[in-house]
Amino acid sequence: MTHPSPPAPEPPEGRGVLPPGDAGVPQPGDFGAAGARAEVAARFAAAVRQIEEGKLRFPLPGSGATGLRFAALRGVAEEDLAVARLVEGHTDALAILAELAGPPPAPGQRWGVWAAEPPGEGVRATYDGTADTWTLSGLKQYASGAHSCTHALVTARTEEGQRLFAVRLDRGADAGPGTYEPAPGTWPALGMAGSDTPDVRFEGAPALPVGDVDAYVRRPGFAHGGVGVAACWLGGAHAVTGALRRAAARRGSPFTDAHLGAADLELYAAGLVLERAAAEIDADPSDAEGGAEQRALRVRALVAACCERVLTHVGRATGAGPLCHDARHARAVADLTVYVRQHHAERDLAALGALVAGRAES
Repeated sequence: MTHPSPPAPEPPEGRGVLPPGDAGVPQPGDFGAAGARAEVAARFAAAVRQIEEGKLRFPLPGSGATGLRFAALRGVAEEDLAVARLVEGHTDALAILAELAGPPPAPGQRWGVWAAEPPGEGVRATYDGTADTWTLSGLKQYASGAHSCTHALVTARTEEGQRLFAVRLDRGADAGPGTYEPAPGTWPALGMAGSDTPDVRFEGAPALPVGDVDAYVRRPGFAHGGVGVAACWLGGAHAVTGALRRAAARRGSPFTDAHLGAADLELYAAGLVLERAAAEIDADPSDAEGGAEQRALRVRALVAACCERVLTHVGRATGAGPLCHDARHARAVADLTVYVRQHHAERDLAALGALVAGRAES
């Protein structure tokens, strides 16, 4: 016979739910999302300055040095995945603007690419034929760098179809209201908290079209950019593996060594795949052979699987210790767990299978 559990006791009248003592007092090392956003924003701004000064190089995809681009993305990600998310968006925006003949970025501008299209309200673009101008209104989800980017490339619906627009992010000032605002409380994530990826609302934001209808997704660089994201994932996997490397160096055991060996195989294989992809992109930057989409799906799936297996090996080998007492490792694990979910798992595998079977839409 089972008995129902007794209800939890109610707190005394006029008292909070926290137990006695200092449980509610901030402690050293406590996680703070606002602090994480501010730190990442500062590092993002510093990275953009280094890019402008030529101290940090991200050659354009297909320029003959795509391998250097992927290696640079991986390096930034190994230091901090949230910073890499913003740097990848900025460098992707520069590549898109170059490929689609958009407005050249000015010094000091920090760009994002806000192109997620989940179900929901979305963003609509309205054309004023009299003034020959476009404006954007609506809600855009997953807007990384919402408080730190100065400009963004934003996908929006038009009467003819989806189109990409360049937007200056104006939050307004004392002189008047702005045309864009991050929506409070829409990025409560712990993993990738510093990437600052809330929903944002546009209200009549002036916008400049970049490319024709559907040009954003039909250009070869769309697939090339997807491989660049995988390079960031791989950098995150290297960062996570650091805790296992340190544990094995301190105190070897057959089990720790076996997990480290398995993780090393994953990282080595994924690195070779990215090098091969970079060489193929440089050999056919305009995708004349038509293999860019299939290559991107393959690489992203392989690297995503590598990341998931590395997370498993490191977690099983090191236990809860680093997750509970090593803030950098805990953040790297949480960040990678979220970021790698940009790979759409079986949906992307199904798209790859359709291509292999020759049933994909042209």
